[in-house]
Amino acid sequence: MDRCSTESSVDRANARNAFLAGFLSWTFDAFDFFILTYVLAQVAQDFHRSIADIAVTLVASLMMRPVGAFIFGLMADRYGRRLPLMVDILFFSAMEVASGFAPNYRVFLILRILYGIGMGGAWGAGAALAMESIPAKSRGVFSGIFQEGYALGNLLAAIAFWVVFPRWGWRTMFFIGVIPALVTLFILSRVKESDAWKSTAAKQKDWRSYFRELFVNWKRFAYMVVLMAMMNFLSHGTQDLYPTYLQQQRHYRPHITAILSIISMLGAIAGAALFGLYSDHAGRRRAMLSAVLGGLLVIPLWVFSPGLSLLALGAFLMQFMVHGAWGVIPAHINELSPDRVRGFLPGFSYQLGVVFAASAPFIEASLSRRFSYGQVMGTFVGLAMMITIVVIAAGPEAHRVAFGHDTRSSVSVVD
Repeated sequence: MDRCSTESSVDRANARNAFLAGFLSWTFDAFDFFILTYVLAQVAQDFHRSIADIAVTLVASLMMRPVGAFIFGLMADRYGRRLPLMVDILFFSAMEVASGFAPNYRVFLILRILYGIGMGGAWGAGAALAMESIPAKSRGVFSGIFQEGYALGNLLAAIAFWVVFPRWGWRTMFFIGVIPALVTLFILSRVKESDAWKSTAAKQKDWRSYFRELFVNWKRFAYMVVLMAMMNFLSHGTQDLYPTYLQQQRHYRPHITAILSIISMLGAIAGAALFGLYSDHAGRRRAMLSAVLGGLLVIPLWVFSPGLSLLALGAFLMQFMVHGAWGVIPAHINELSPDRVRGFLPGFSYQLGVVFAASAPFIEASLSRRFSYGQVMGTFVGLAMMITIVVIAAGPEAHRVAFGHDTRSSVSVVD
C-alpha cells in the first residue's frame, strides 16, 4: 500500500513538473519575443534606423518559426520531448541575450532570425510533453492554462518594460530572460520522458517509416494547417491593431490604451482556462464553436461601444472568447496527431498557420485608409469567425484519446 502510494505520488509530481516545464518554456519564449515590441523606437534610435526597419526583425522572427517547428519537431519525435525542448530553450535564450549585445542593425537582424527558429521549436515539444503528461479527463483545462503562457509572457514583458527599461535601458531587457529560462531547464532536468513517446521510441529509429507516417496523415495535417491559420487570423485580427484603434480612432492616451490591453489579456487568460475546462465535458469542437460564436456576438460591443466602460467590457469579452477557443487548441491538435508524429505535426501546423495569417494586420491597416478602424476590424474579424466556425464544424475530433496506444497510422476520430 505504501509503495503504491509512493509511486502514485512520484507520478503526480512528474506530471506536474512536466506540465510546468512545458508551460514555462512557452511563457518565456513569448516573453522574449514581446520584449522587442516594447522597445522598437529605442532600438531604432540606437541603430540609426527607422522603426519600420526594426519591425522587419519582428516579421523575420515570425517567418522563421516554421523552420524551428520542423527541426525541433523531428527531434522531439526521434529523441523524446524533453531533450529537444532543453536544447531549444538554451538556443533561443542564447539568441535573446546575444541580441542585447548586437553592435549594429545587421547583426541584430541575423540574431532575431535565429531567435525565430528557437521560438518556433518551443510550442510543439512543450505542448506534446505537457499534454502527454496530463490525465485525459483534465487535458482540456490544462490545455487552456498552457496556451495562455503566451498572454502571460506578454504581461511579464510589459512589467519588465515598466520596471527595467527606465533604469537600465533596452539592452538589459534582453538579458533578463535568461534567468527564468534557467529555472525552466532545472525543472526539465527533473522530468521523466513522456510515456507516450517511450511506447513508440523503438519505431522512431526508422526514418523511412516515420516519413511514411507523415505522408499517410497528409489530409489531417492539411486540415490542422487550415484550422491554425484561421485561429491565427482571429488572434492577430483582434489584437495587433487594437492599440492603434484605441489611439487613432478613439483618441485615448497611452495609459488608457495600456489599461484596456491589460483588461483584454485578463479576459484571454480566464477564457482559455474556462473553455478548456468546458471542452473536457462537452468535447473540443463544441467548446471552440461556442467560443467563436460568442466572439461573433461580441463584435458590436468590442469596437462600436459609445463609452469607455462598455469598451472595456467588450475588450475583456472578445479576448475571453477568442482565447477561449485558443485554449482548446493544445489538447485538440495533439489529440488529432498519431503518437509517432505528435512532436512534429501539431507544432509545424501551428507555425505554418502563423505565417499564413501574418497578413491580417497588413490587410486591416490597408483597408483603414478608406474606412474607420472599427469598421475594418469588425468586418474582418466577423468574416474570419464565420469561416472558422465552418472549419471547426467540418473537422475531426479525438476527444480524450489515450496517448501511447495508437494501433493504426491515424487515430480514430469523431465526425
